[in-house]
Amino acid sequence: MRGAGKGEILIVDDEPNAVKVLSSILSEDGYEVRESNDVDSATRIIHKMNIDAIITDLKMPGKDGLELFGYISKNHPDIPVIFLTAYGTVESAVSAMTCGAYYYFIKPPDYTKLKGILARAVEKRRLGRELASIKRRLANDGDRSGIIGTSEEMRGILDTIQAVRDSASSVLICGETGTGKELVARELHYGSSRKDRPFIAFNCAAIPRELVESELFGYERGAFTGAVTRRIGRFEEVAGGTLLLDEIGELELSMQAKLLRVLQEKEIGRLGSNRDIKVDFRLVSSTNRDLKKEVRNGTFREDLFYRINVVQIDIPPLRQRQEDIPLLVREFIKEFCVREKKTLTASEEVMTAFKNYPWPGNIRQLRNVIERAVVLAKTASVTLNDLPDGFCLTGALLREGTDTRQTLKELESQAVEEALLRCNGNKSQAAKKLGISRKALYKKLSSRKHLLKEDQDS
Repeated sequence: MRGAGKGEILIVDDEPNAVKVLSSILSEDGYEVRESNDVDSATRIIHKMNIDAIITDLKMPGKDGLELFGYISKNHPDIPVIFLTAYGTVESAVSAMTCGAYYYFIKPPDYTKLKGILARAVEKRRLGRELASIKRRLANDGDRSGIIGTSEEMRGILDTIQAVRDSASSVLICGETGTGKELVARELHYGSSRKDRPFIAFNCAAIPRELVESELFGYERGAFTGAVTRRIGRFEEVAGGTLLLDEIGELELSMQAKLLRVLQEKEIGRLGSNRDIKVDFRLVSSTNRDLKKEVRNGTFREDLFYRINVVQIDIPPLRQRQEDIPLLVREFIKEFCVREKKTLTASEEVMTAFKNYPWPGNIRQLRNVIERAVVLAKTASVTLNDLPDGFCLTGALLREGTDTRQTLKELESQAVEEALLRCNGNKSQAAKKLGISRKALYKKLSSRKHLLKEDQDS
């Protein structure tokens, strides 16, 4: 059974001790870990299990990690592969990444960084499945939108999408992590006249900075060490379609300048080539940062900001569209009940707790909480006992008659405090119980300290 919000990981390595250490670290972090000592057994596991990400050694007796990667690329291209090897060189690292590997570590890895990269890989895999499902539903339902919500804010977003979907103008989608920015981008594309052309989502935060340029522009054979063949970049691959630059605020200033030129001139040059190539695509960007503030701070180019922000779509956090929560809950329960072969509904108490919870992780967090609840539910209804501790506390406060007019920040602060107490101060475990990431928990703790200081000063 999976931990809440985590995934199923396959480790492939011919060194038993290496497998044991990494398996222990990831299991403690909440992942369900499968182990294999060779490629053949790994492929059998992949065939039987719903694997979210693979961490594989590169050098192994018999079939090696690259052969396993070839199998994955052909049969399960949506599963991200992370290479882990003691024989790392710059050449092999570049070769693995340019072949499409998600990331590359040299043993012994920085485990904190590895866990961060793995979390993004798993999220990418899950989001891909979710968006593929939405795309199929859009194809089957004609003009019915895959965006769930009837609140005034969501109706406004749908109206904006309808108005600009066939425009060539750039769109900037702003919102907190987990609000569904990529879903809005896909609605823009698949509802437009470009729907039969490619849609490519490029996560600017997930690709190592030194590889961003080669990924976007492509390169010629021999352009750098390890460039053994020509590779077409994203700008060319998306010809006639829509390119989403997710988390565009993560781009370095030098890369921002090159992107600005592409948007102005509508042409690119592959690395290692002196020939310019005309490109045609619609740019959609997304960010969870305040780019206006980044411009003032000098970390984001003002001219690029105005170029990408012809039309801006602001997605509200889930706590500001509470009337949409019942619709989302029913949709997610239905989705996971089909997978788990169950028939469930959400109790009134759960719905009340959901409406009063601040949802720091937004729709992504709600979906993960519902998945956990459906898996754990033992009755015909999802109850508070099926939810992480933070939600149980919210429900208890409401049952005790707590004034629901108190701020969401106060409820959130109480939930965080309770989770930390139950976990003896262990922040990783507390974050799991609350159904949020450790990084999000640290932000909540920082905000809480700031509020306490304000109270003391007053």
